[in-house]
Amino acid sequence: MALEIGDQDLNRFILIGDRVLIKPKDPQSKTKSGLYLPPSVQEKEKVHSGYVLKVGPGYPIPAVSDEEEPWKEQRDEVKYVPLQPQEGDLAVYLQSGGHEIIFNNERYVVVSHNSILMLIRDEGLFE
Repeated sequence: MALEIGDQDLNRFILIGDRVLIKPKDPQSKTKSGLYLPPSVQEKEKVHSGYVLKVGPGYPIPAVSDEEEPWKEQRDEVKYVPLQPQEGDLAVYLQSGGHEIIFNNERYVVVSHNSILMLIRDEGLFE
């Protein structure tokens, strides 16, 4: 079941924690031997791939307080351990770990960082 979101700007989306927004690649509709696969067979695949569009801030680390030095200014800033995916990477991910959303009649998947099996990064892809 997909969640449908009305017309807004994709840049306004903010991903939380270890979440990654992926635009799925079109699945292969034809086998190597030339047989055409129906969409129901393609959707049952356990592993999918797609392009990373947005990445959350990462895993939060609790703020360390310096109780031994009370004269220092107290800060409650949350720090994050960054995630490996970057925008434009090709991600191979588990379908079972993703949540599908429909935005402007396009299909996107939000997956957690631990559902991504592999990243393919091509530095010169967008140059």
